Amino acid sequence: MQNQNEKKEKNWILKSADTPEIAEKVSKIASALGINPVVARLLYNRGYEDETAAKSFIYMESEMLSDPFKMKDIEAAIDGIKDAVSRGEKITVYGDYDVDGVTSVCTLYLYLKSLGANVEYYIPNRAGEGYGVSTQAIDAIKENGTGLIITVDTGTTAIDEVEYAKSLGISFIVTDHHECHAALPEAMAVVNPRRADCDYPFKELAGVGVVFKLICAYEEHVFGKSRIDAAKKIFSEYADLVAIGTIADVMPIKEENRIIVKYGLNMIERTSRVGLAALIEASSAKTEVQRTGARKKKAKITSGYIGYTIAPRINAAGRIKTASMAVELFLCEDKERALVIAEELCRTNKERQSEENKIMQEAYKKIEKYDIDENPVIVLDADDWHHGVIGIVASRITEKCVRPAILVSFEGNESDTPSPDDIGKGSGRSIKGMNLVDALCHCGDHLVKFGGHELAAGLSVTRGELDNFRRLINEYARSILTEKDMVQTVEADCVLDFSELNLSLAKSIQLLEPYGVSNPIPVFIMRGVTVAEISGISDGKHTRLALGNGRYNISAMYFSNSPESLGIYVGDKVDVLFNLDINEWGGRENVQLIVRDLKPSVQEAEETRALRERFEEIKNGAPFTAEENVLPSRDDFAAVYRFMLATLRSGSDTLTHRKIISKFRNSDDGVEIGYVKLKVIVMVMKELNIANIEDVSDEVYRFNIQYKTTKTELEKSTLLRRLRSQLIR
Repeated sequence: MQNQNEKKEKNWILKSADTPEIAEKVSKIASALGINPVVARLLYNRGYEDETAAKSFIYMESEMLSDPFKMKDIEAAIDGIKDAVSRGEKITVYGDYDVDGVTSVCTLYLYLKSLGANVEYYIPNRAGEGYGVSTQAIDAIKENGTGLIITVDTGTTAIDEVEYAKSLGISFIVTDHHECHAALPEAMAVVNPRRADCDYPFKELAGVGVVFKLICAYEEHVFGKSRIDAAKKIFSEYADLVAIGTIADVMPIKEENRIIVKYGLNMIERTSRVGLAALIEASSAKTEVQRTGARKKKAKITSGYIGYTIAPRINAAGRIKTASMAVELFLCEDKERALVIAEELCRTNKERQSEENKIMQEAYKKIEKYDIDENPVIVLDADDWHHGVIGIVASRITEKCVRPAILVSFEGNESDTPSPDDIGKGSGRSIKGMNLVDALCHCGDHLVKFGGHELAAGLSVTRGELDNFRRLINEYARSILTEKDMVQTVEADCVLDFSELNLSLAKSIQLLEPYGVSNPIPVFIMRGVTVAEISGISDGKHTRLALGNGRYNISAMYFSNSPESLGIYVGDKVDVLFNLDINEWGGRENVQLIVRDLKPSVQEAEETRALRERFEEIKNGAPFTAEENVLPSRDDFAAVYRFMLATLRSGSDTLTHRKIISKFRNSDDGVEIGYVKLKVIVMVMKELNIANIEDVSDEVYRFNIQYKTTKTELEKSTLLRRLRSQLIR
């Protein structure tokens, strides 16, 4: 069984090979666009393999906006909305409780309001109602006098619920982007680019992206605008909301989504939306400058900022409380009220983080007893896990274990006694190589319902069927997943030389922004650089490094990794996997590396392997020369002894072979102890009982030192005498 606390080594691979054919294509792209060859290589790696495609990506030409009328049922949806608006019929926008759902609801609600529609919105409560459309919700909506329900980011699988609504005299329009099953609801319209019979060319829109296309089409069809003018109008009013939903739902940032996110981020940068401005203000970290009364540094609006700062706070409302709180924030026009809601969302997010940590600890305890070699899909359950948080924990488990993970919670069942009929709500995440929706389809007979995407899905299952589901999904996974699928692999764009790291390149790379799925932040490899400095920051939570080539150093940050966890020391040669960043400080800009992974250089690893083999030869009687510096002096023994003693006094009883060597690399007292010599020192210390040394693992020593009043006679060492006899004089 695998120890989940072990840090697994990542496999680094290049996205494309270094072949003459590729080099020629990259050169043509660089020449045609007048860009840095490294940026041309980045474009090639993202699938833009000729000058035309690369130019279209860089300049985001309007032709990338597809004709919305290619989307199946969109005209029927427009006619239904137009008819309801003209008759003053009450419309309810029905959405999901995640960020995509919230932004979809807000976008369509605001647009319908601008048409003068009689409109309300409804988002189900995650804990009480669960995902999707329910008859319970339809009953509540019916009582409010609604004649038309329009779903956003949900509804594709609501076949029975749509029939029920029709029986009550309520019309239904579905807009969604989730995977479609064979059958669709018999609604007035089902607008979903993933429909098998839909000719819309771009299938990767978020739910809010589908809403965007719908209202663009409405502007074009009803008000006679051109496609570009319609898109410009809708962009100018809703691009911020559409971008937030697209980023948060982890949609590929390419083609239409790239244009949406680019416009949206620019709009957020200068937002006039009161609620969004309040959320950005409330989310900004308190800095030392702020505490001294100076102005707070304005947050840089990037897709990363939206994904990691703004989106979690919006999501927290639907996960812990009610998503309506987030909708109210975006619809709010009163600054004071908006700030109150924004602060509440930040507090709710902290609650979510606390609950997430609790569930994570419990989940990892269960994983310790779980045979993930035999069962590659990790299916865990509990009675009291919060439904709104298990998806995040599943994502963390998948990332750490490189396995699909599904967490099921039976929270909320009325009986205190577990029953086979209890319904558990689950959330799953998958890895490349296993489409989660396909896997759930395979197990469909054992599930109450399910839906989602290739890598993320939700489900409901009874307690009595959980073991059958666990068995069947693992049978399916074993049939399609390989060992290679379950090794964490990091793709790098290309190898850079130290001399290429400059501000010009760092700024050129910004042409590729905004980043996201399908257009990730560029990742580079640099080999054989020397660690010149290493230190901990933020109480040792992060590491700052200076990496050099012997003449110059460059600053590097390795977040969420302490110096001690790296096993890397000053003087080591390392290979580094990194993003290239620009650090702005004191009005100056400097290149900085953001480290993604770090390991001893291939060259240094080869040298260590050769030294290990040489030591084994010498230990087994091979002769050696004085130049090999094998035999330790008394000063060498004393230096290692003092270092061990100092380590014990600092509260640690463990040292690695590499750390001891790094201590005496270019040391001030003139002591120089290399790989083979240290091996000899450790063996003699054991032999003469100078220290109690235990080999914990490969070249990791746990030791204890008994203080002695008399000097150790090194001449008593049988090993030292034998080694001296092997010295070639």
